[in-house]
Parts: sequence; C-alpha cells; structure tokens
Amino acid sequence: MPAPERLPAPGVKAMGELEEVLAKGELTVVGRIPGASNAVLLCTAVYGGAGVDCVYKPVKGERPLWDFPDGNLARREVAAYLVSEATGWGLVPPTVLREGPYGEGMVQQWIESRDGDADADEDADADAGEAAPGSGTGAEGADGAQEAAGSALLALVEGEEAGEGWKPVGLADVGEGRTALLVHADDPRLRRLAVLDAVINNGDRKGGHLLPGPDGRLYGIDHGVSFHVEDKLRTLLWGWAGEPLTDEAREVLGLLQGRLADGEALATRLAELITPAELAAVRARVARLLRTGVHPKPSGQWPAIPWPPV
Repeated sequence: MPAPERLPAPGVKAMGELEEVLAKGELTVVGRIPGASNAVLLCTAVYGGAGVDCVYKPVKGERPLWDFPDGNLARREVAAYLVSEATGWGLVPPTVLREGPYGEGMVQQWIESRDGDADADEDADADAGEAAPGSGTGAEGADGAQEAAGSALLALVEGEEAGEGWKPVGLADVGEGRTALLVHADDPRLRRLAVLDAVINNGDRKGGHLLPGPDGRLYGIDHGVSFHVEDKLRTLLWGWAGEPLTDEAREVLGLLQGRLADGEALATRLAELITPAELAAVRARVARLLRTGVHPKPSGQWPAIPWPPV
C-alpha cells in the first residue's frame, strides 16, 4: 500500500482539504508531547490517501482551571482558529473539534518551524494568575539583538534602548541582580497576531507559542485560555501598546465586526463553541478597537506578561 501523500503547510493546499483530513482522517497516536500541563498527543491523520501530522488535545486530558469554568479549552482553540480565518491573516494552524482515540478533543495541524524545531506546544498553566518578571530568548546586547532581526522574534538586550527593528516590552530580571530589556521584533506578522490576541482576549501569548513556518508565515498556537469575558490579555507583544492600529488592521476589524453579527456563519459557529456572554465580549472588544483605533494597553487588573514567558 503506497504511503499517503503528506500535505504541506497551510497556504499551499486548500484549507478545506486540510480541515477534511483533520476532521475525518483516521487518527493514530505517535506519542505524547512532554512538558505540557494538559494531555497533548502527536498524531497522524490519514483520509482519502492524504495524511498530515497533527496535535490532538483530548478534553479528558485537560487540567481544570479556576477561572475558565465554562466549556472546555479545546473548543476555545477551535474558536481562535475560526476568528483567525475570518481575518484572512491565517495566523492559527487549521484546527477542528472531533472525536479521537480518547474522546472529543481539538486536532490541529502540526507546524514545523523555520529552524526545524517542531510545534512544541505548551499548555495553559493552572496557576495562570501568578505573575513573574518576563524574559525572552535571543541575543544579549543591543548589537546582538539587531543582528538577530529577521531570524529571532524575541530577545533580551542590555541597556534601555530596543534598537532598530525591535519594540521594547519591559525589563526582566536575569539573575545576579541584573536586568535586561525584553524586546520583540517590529514584524508585521507579530503585529497582526497582537491584534488577533486583543480580539480573542488571549491569556497566554508566550514566546514558545510563536512558530515561524518554513513557508515564511508566522503561526500562533495554544489558545485554550482565550475568550474570557474579563480582561485577561497576557502577552509578550506589548511593543505596540497605545500606538495607532494600521489601516489594514482597521479594515480587517471592520469586516470581522460584520461577520460577528447575529445570523452570520462565524457568529453561529462561535455560539456553538463559547458562551453567549463570551461571544458578546468578542463583539465588544472588536467595537472598542475600532472606536479607539489603537492597540490596547495592559489593564493593570491582570498580570500583563505570561509566566513562564517561553
């Protein structure tokens, strides 16, 4: 029997084909991804002669979170994908909700990052309410950070200046009484992701959840702690806080607002995945972004930077 065709990264083949394989394909568990606080299984899905590597997160393997009592995390992951697709930015890998070997769960295409590291998914931590100083990965020193531009998305730099091509986030304790400036790349892909996170109220945008794909696209993963009705935005992408949204972002948000209206396909699908109050909160966040025209700032009511940050 010939080996099934391996589907390439999203954007090369039609999303519908990828989603069909993920939703209908026979799931075979390859192994468990270590280090995650919830059950995360690496699988293959094969359907109609095509196959794709994927991540399967069964609902039964979710560790309860005190601040997300409504619904399950898997459904929020799917909701994040649907909103991402509605923006046209394609920032979340194809994700479906389906039955698997261990019951209902989220199944998402596995993304090989540009440097060859695979999607090493880190789940939401049960102690998400605890904050600590942020840190990042990359070169030390402003010169080193500038050299890393285009290959690294996050860096720790010495001094108080981010350097050309970088946006400052805040100071981080690096031990021995020393601090360094956490910065992220001034990258339009990251900026789009910052807008998406503001819409879905992402409570866990860590560095390890940013995957530069081999196709040059940037993907964000692990959106289980999103869509809360309260402001829980925690991210390493605060570099644009308070700055005007791009013209592109305002146009996309305007289109998204229309697709969230009652009776629209997106709104109907989201209503199956999150609570009515959470759907209303999504609409309110989009309206607020359009009204203010700027990237949100930390509210001060919730730790602004996730911990651990990687």
